[in-house]
Amino acid sequence: MRPLGSGMQSRFVLAMGGAMVVVVAIVAVVLGRQAAMQEEVKHLSGSVIHELFDRSVRSRGEALARELSDALANPLYYNDLAQVGALVRNTSRQQVVRYVLVFDEDGKLIHDGSAEVVDFGRPMEDPLAAGAVGARKLVVQQSPKVLDNAMPIMIGNQRIGGVRVGMALDDVQAMEQRANLTLGERLQQVGKRHLGWLLLMLGLLLAIGAGVIVYVQRTLVGPIRGLAAAARQIEAGDYRPQLSNSNRQDEVGELVRAFGRMSEAIARHDREVRHMAYTDALTGLTNRLAFREALDHRLMAARASNHRLGLLFADMDDFKRVNDTLGHEAGDEALLQFAQRISAAVAQAGGDEALLARFGGDEFVILIGDGDVAASARQLAELLVRELSKPLVVQGRELFLGTSIGVTLFPDDAADATTLLKNGDIAMYQAKVAGKNCYRYYSRAMDHAVERRVHMEQELRGAWERGELRLVYQPIFRTRDRRMVGVEVLLRWQHPTLGTIPPSVFIEVAEQSGLIEVIGPKVLRAACMEAVQWPHSSDGEGMFVSVNVSPRQLRGGELPQLVADCLRDTGLPASRLHLELTETAVIGDEMLAAALLDKLHRTGVKVWLDDFGTGFSGLSHLRQVPVDGVKIDKSFVADMQRDPDDLALTTAIIAMAHALGITVVAEGIEQEVQFDLLSQRGCDLAQGYWLSVPITATDVVEMIESGR
Repeated sequence: MRPLGSGMQSRFVLAMGGAMVVVVAIVAVVLGRQAAMQEEVKHLSGSVIHELFDRSVRSRGEALARELSDALANPLYYNDLAQVGALVRNTSRQQVVRYVLVFDEDGKLIHDGSAEVVDFGRPMEDPLAAGAVGARKLVVQQSPKVLDNAMPIMIGNQRIGGVRVGMALDDVQAMEQRANLTLGERLQQVGKRHLGWLLLMLGLLLAIGAGVIVYVQRTLVGPIRGLAAAARQIEAGDYRPQLSNSNRQDEVGELVRAFGRMSEAIARHDREVRHMAYTDALTGLTNRLAFREALDHRLMAARASNHRLGLLFADMDDFKRVNDTLGHEAGDEALLQFAQRISAAVAQAGGDEALLARFGGDEFVILIGDGDVAASARQLAELLVRELSKPLVVQGRELFLGTSIGVTLFPDDAADATTLLKNGDIAMYQAKVAGKNCYRYYSRAMDHAVERRVHMEQELRGAWERGELRLVYQPIFRTRDRRMVGVEVLLRWQHPTLGTIPPSVFIEVAEQSGLIEVIGPKVLRAACMEAVQWPHSSDGEGMFVSVNVSPRQLRGGELPQLVADCLRDTGLPASRLHLELTETAVIGDEMLAAALLDKLHRTGVKVWLDDFGTGFSGLSHLRQVPVDGVKIDKSFVADMQRDPDDLALTTAIIAMAHALGITVVAEGIEQEVQFDLLSQRGCDLAQGYWLSVPITATDVVEMIESGR
């Protein structure tokens, strides 16, 4: 049982009783002091009113003087007396303003607000004039009847005159007397009314206090105590407390019923939150949080029992292309299909204790721990690569994506969850570097490779701005007369400490990190700016410049506009710009590639397929993708004179391309016999070290001018 004074009801009663005693005492004191207070208030209020009026008139005078000083600067400087008069008259009409005088720097009157300004040009001769004329800042002077506020008028640091605002003190004193008289009358009336109201309110307060005490006891204390007990149950984890059925139709009854509904909602939301916190919303798989907790528990159990665990880190290949080209709804559909295939593969080869989770985005993680973990991991990785390389049907289209998988083992590769996940990520990255759609085991050497790659990526950022990247040009010759007709733009990187870095190394880093989307447009613009300055050859034709385009640039969809902007800004004729795309850039979605290439053709540029013969499964794809030329991959040219198959394939490519009206270019020519074989079979253009090594822009100009 609660001790007296500890409960809300007891404290309320004590508080009400104390309040009553205090109120009665206050009323008694008020009644005794009322008469004396009225006289004291009259005396104090009189001084306050005087101070208030005095301060008001002074502040008002100063403010008017400052405002007029600022407002009169330009009219006075330009001798606009009409504007000066208007400003003076507006101020003169204000209450308790006796006069407004504007004077020049010698103290001569310019305007007093009157229509005639009788004393115009005369020195001011009143007793306060000398102090006003000599003022360099606000000067306040006072006579028995006037408060004079003088302020200089400045243009920059130059004083061109001044203004005086006189406030009528006798008018202010009259207003002050009237205010004191009115205040005394009001105090008497208020005192009488307050006495009656105090007595009435005291009686009502006593009656209301007694009623409130009884009401609080019956209607508030009991229900609140019941809700407090229910809240303690919910706090303890019991989300279904026992509440008394309340039939009351007031707020307390509604509160009790709402509290019951709230407890039910909390119980339901607790179940939903737990499900949401540990489940991926899209796929229904275990999410990152739940997987990490499960991994920690499994690692503890594995340490205790001296068991091994295997972790597979799987990442979809080229998933961003789906979102960029088909939209996020198609991306979600592709993720669902991937998740279903991975789930089926894990159920088939992962074992009973396998745990699959979506780690975020297009990343999936699998934890296995049954039997021979190494063998199970290899079997599952092979199954995943095989199953996930099959095409997906998304929105009526077949998509070939595949997956890159990193495999790491506990305790062989790591002793804790964070390191295990990091190693799986590193191994997955190495699988992507190896060509994607494969799996790789983690090894300690991979750490160093990742560090080197990250360092190179950091150095590559800003390399163009630092002048480390430069353009060179591989001449392209016409086979029938061996005349240079164009060049291919090549990028070289000369690092101040790492030295010359091969393009095959840093271009791959740029592709994988996305930096190619920054560097590519800069290369294109720089090449166009160089080419537009080259002279024409002796036959009057301008050399074309061929620029390689990254698959990322093509899939981004902004390439046609970028090309159009470069041609417009540099003035290079569109016919002199060729764009080179690899076959792999258009594999898998020829319809999208055809639409983008069609936009490029509208700009007037020509499009070539680079490394032809390494990507398409058949030459029939040339009928679906509108290109102007193909470059036979150097791997065919290298063995053409020794391998009959390469010679036959090269001959077939040339014949098929010519039948479709497509120009054929051979690259990688390093021997004269290769050039002769290609020339005999009708190859249109050729390039390679036997013809010319990559040269600078200056060398290109010299070759054009010399006619070599």
